[in-house]
Amino acid sequence: MRFIFLSGETNEKTLYNADRNHFLSSMYDNSTHTDDCDLDEENNMKDYLVRGLVNKRNTRVFACTTKNLVNEAREHHDLWPCASAALGRTMSATLMMGAMNKSNDKLTVTINGGGPIGTVLTTTNCDGKIKGFVGDPHVHYTYNDSGKLAVGVCVGNQGSLQVIRDMGLKEPVTSNVPLQTGEIGDDFAYFFMASEQVPSVVSVGVLVDDDNTVLSSGGFILQLLPEATEEDISYLEEKMKNFPAVSELLNEGKTPEEILEMIFGDELEILASQDLSFECDCSKEKFEQAMITLPSDQLEAMIHEDHGAEVKCQFCGKTYQFNEEELQKILDQK
Repeated sequence: MRFIFLSGETNEKTLYNADRNHFLSSMYDNSTHTDDCDLDEENNMKDYLVRGLVNKRNTRVFACTTKNLVNEAREHHDLWPCASAALGRTMSATLMMGAMNKSNDKLTVTINGGGPIGTVLTTTNCDGKIKGFVGDPHVHYTYNDSGKLAVGVCVGNQGSLQVIRDMGLKEPVTSNVPLQTGEIGDDFAYFFMASEQVPSVVSVGVLVDDDNTVLSSGGFILQLLPEATEEDISYLEEKMKNFPAVSELLNEGKTPEEILEMIFGDELEILASQDLSFECDCSKEKFEQAMITLPSDQLEAMIHEDHGAEVKCQFCGKTYQFNEEELQKILDQK
C-alpha cells in the first residue's frame, strides 16, 4: 500500500511504501524568506486550530494558523529566520498533534538532529497553549539555488524526533523515531506512520519578512482512517501534487477552514475550533522546587560566594532573583 508524506510545506512529496519499508522518492520545499514573495500586510488573523472529518474520503483533518504565537516566541528568544521557521513548524505540528489528545494531556516534542540549531523543544497541555525554544536562536542558512530557508540544514537529520505523552498515568509514554530530513513536516509524517501506523500528510510552513518578523505560520495534517481505500490514498496524492505552500496561502488571508476546503470542498465537516497562544507557566515557586534538587555545595556557593542567584526560563526568557535568605531556606529544605 502507498502512503503519502508531504514534506516541508508544499506541493512536493515523499511516497512511502509500507510493504517494502523504504522511501521511493524524496523531495521537499521549505519555509520561505520574502525576497520573492508578494506579502499581505493586512494578514492579522488570530491564532486558532480546527479539526474535522471527511467521511467520504475516510480522512480526519487538522489545520492551524500560528503567526502570532510564533512571533511571540521569536521576540522572547531573538530568533533569526531559520530558527523561527524550525521552531514555528514544530509548534504548529505539536499543536495539531495535541488536538488529537485529551485536553489535560501534556505533550512534549524534542527534535535533536545534530545540526547547528541544537535542540528544538515544544510542549503543550493540549489546550491550545504552547511554549518552546531552540538551542541556538542565531542560526541562518538558505538554499543557494532558491534562497529559501534551509531548515533541514539548521536542524540536521542525524538524530531523532521524540514525543512524550503524559496522560496522568504512573509513567509518561515515550516514542522515538529517527529523523528523515530535519525539515520537520516529513519527520512528523514519518513519526505518525512508524510509531502510530497512521498514514498522514503533514504540511507546516513559516513565512519570514526581511526584518525577521513572521508574516504567516501554520499548517495542516490529513490522516487516513483505518477504513481508507486505495482510492482515498490516490485522491490525496492527486490533490497534493501542485498544492500551494501553506505559508503563502495563510499570508494571502486564507483561513485554516478555507485551506482544507481547497482540498476537500463541501465534503469537509468541521467538528471543533480552538484558540491558540504562546504561554509559559514558569514561576519563582517552580524554580524554587527545582533548585531543591541541586547539590548542597552548589547552593552554599551561591549563598557565600555569589551572595544570590539569578535563574532564567528557557521557554520565555523571564528571570527570577533569589537572595541569600531565600537560598538558605531552599538549602534548609534538603
